Amino acid sequence: MKLDRPSNYDGLAYGIVIAGHFHESDNYSTLRPEGMSDWLITYTLGGEGYFETDGRKQRVTTGNVTLLKPGVPHRYGTTEGKNWDFVWAHFTTGFIDTSLLPFKALTIRQIEQQAVRDRIYNSFCRILSDSRERGAYWHELCLNALREILMLLAKQQSCRMDPRIEETLYLLSHRMKEKVRVEELAHSVGISASRLSHLFKENTGESIVEALNRIRIKQAALLLAHTNRNASEAALDVGFQNYNHFTRQFRKYVGRTPSEFIQSVQSKEIES
Repeated sequence: MKLDRPSNYDGLAYGIVIAGHFHESDNYSTLRPEGMSDWLITYTLGGEGYFETDGRKQRVTTGNVTLLKPGVPHRYGTTEGKNWDFVWAHFTTGFIDTSLLPFKALTIRQIEQQAVRDRIYNSFCRILSDSRERGAYWHELCLNALREILMLLAKQQSCRMDPRIEETLYLLSHRMKEKVRVEELAHSVGISASRLSHLFKENTGESIVEALNRIRIKQAALLLAHTNRNASEAALDVGFQNYNHFTRQFRKYVGRTPSEFIQSVQSKEIES
């Protein structure tokens, strides 16, 4: 067991203090009877660990993100008979929007969606790499990755949407150029096609096809406004094979035809 006390780190001024990736057996335990001078964030990749604060022990498993406030006496370690694979980072709040941080002494969030898990893991990988390399702008890069993790947690907390529907929306946005099949989406999120269709409508107020068309048209409008793509090229870029269908959907969601939209953009550019 390690007995750690609060200490001052050379990196405190930079926000990120230290980061690491541990894979520990059940003889791993850290006790800090006076807490820490900074925040601790962990993300469990596999196995099982625990955090104990105020006499209460809480376990953490795959997909759990844990945030521990400064100054909170605690113990954490690997659950008996288990291994614990996790990444972690210490940070201070000098460069972090405090509205992204929880009020509780110990916060444990379960991340259900695989897409969000991947983003959090990739962010931790960037923190690990940049904090070790300490090249130019290393602390800004670390903080940007940390902010992404905290914003993903805040988004999850504020969004009451079924996580399977969030995952479906993520898949739609990444596969919008493909021919999307409800059966394949349902298989990806682990439910039947009929159940997915019902849940999707219940959570978003629109069908899967309507949501896909909205995502496609939103991207097409951005392409028309900010690139030299013409309407036919934009339609193909976002997955519409039939130009007439694209035009109808564009009018539905934007309120004008693609050509009218392009003219309005060009007019604003001339005025400016």
